[in-house]
Amino acid sequence: MARVRLSVAERREELLRAAIEQIEARGVAAVRIADVAAALGVSNALVLYHFSTKEKLVAAAFTYAAKDDLTRLRKLLGRRTSALRRLRAAVRWYAPTGQAKGWRLWIEGWAVALREPALREVTRDLDKQWKAAIAEVIAEGVAAGEFTCADPAGAALRLTALLDGLAVQLTSYPGGVPRSRAQVWVDEALARELGLDRQALTERER
Repeated sequence: MARVRLSVAERREELLRAAIEQIEARGVAAVRIADVAAALGVSNALVLYHFSTKEKLVAAAFTYAAKDDLTRLRKLLGRRTSALRRLRAAVRWYAPTGQAKGWRLWIEGWAVALREPALREVTRDLDKQWKAAIAEVIAEGVAAGEFTCADPAGAALRLTALLDGLAVQLTSYPGGVPRSRAQVWVDEALARELGLDRQALTERER
């Protein structure tokens, strides 16, 4: 059966999605151009036409994944509701107990970024944008009198550090931390940063 002819942009997106799937399945170190090509039934030459090296393909794949995550984050934070509702929805989505996908991908990315400057720039940019978005909504909630927080930027850093650390624990050591307990810790940390107790956090969402 003949393949549908795709535009350059569509083909690149198809290749990037396949690369992400292969990285999640095999790891950055083990994945090959041939794996991405085989997953789509195309030639190695086609992949290399769009991405001249494996390193460029991997960096582009992480950039694509980062944009996907940021688009979802901004959609959650841009809802027409209270800052508290938006903030908790975003944190619950991003937390390793939520619906965010690809934690294995990002753990792989953090490890490889220690040695790859291009990938380090991608992960650093995602981290900065995530923290800035969370800090902005916390500041909005403070201004609206929904809760108190003397340092929104610091609160955003502490929250993301907790979420990233829990993601490593739950992804790398399944069963080490019950997911229900991790969710309680996330809720408690968010409430603490906003000057609320955990029960008040839930009640004010209603």
